Amino acid sequence: MLDLLYHRRSTRKFLDKPVEVEKVKQLITAGLLAPSSKNNRPWEFLLVDDADQLKAMAYTKPHGSSFLANAPLAIIILGAPGKSDVWVEDCSIASTLIQVEAESLGLGSCWVQVRNRSHDEEISAAQYLRRHFDIPADMEVLSIIGIGYKGQERTPLDDEDLIWSKVRKNSYDSKMKF
Repeated sequence: MLDLLYHRRSTRKFLDKPVEVEKVKQLITAGLLAPSSKNNRPWEFLLVDDADQLKAMAYTKPHGSSFLANAPLAIIILGAPGKSDVWVEDCSIASTLIQVEAESLGLGSCWVQVRNRSHDEEISAAQYLRRHFDIPADMEVLSIIGIGYKGQERTPLDDEDLIWSKVRKNSYDSKMKF
């Protein structure tokens, strides 16, 4: 697991190669296996692999979503606030597991934050997606995960990249030493 985490880096450049159906199923399986508060499972996943829809999705926000135009797959992570008051946390866990599974399958991924982001001065990024993808009113959009075969390799993180000063023990005033 740590090896996957060291190697998983945000990927915004993808090869022009579709993600196989079996791998898509594995990605979704990872999301569906995510733990959730009281086992409410407030998440739902909207898969997008249509080139025109991906191009439209690239305009979700002014910054940070344009790479989706060239992604072979995107997963819109939806949450049901009516099912859980911690849907954001539950959907975030599912999103992360999908990204780790992508790395384990030799795929790259990148999270696009949608919740609390603007599309333009008039509508939110979530409203923009709601209009384009017929998302029902009782569902909220947390994020989009762009996924595909890596168009570039990034250097994995190593131990020197870890910020151990962020670790405390028993009291905030006591730093943990390993």
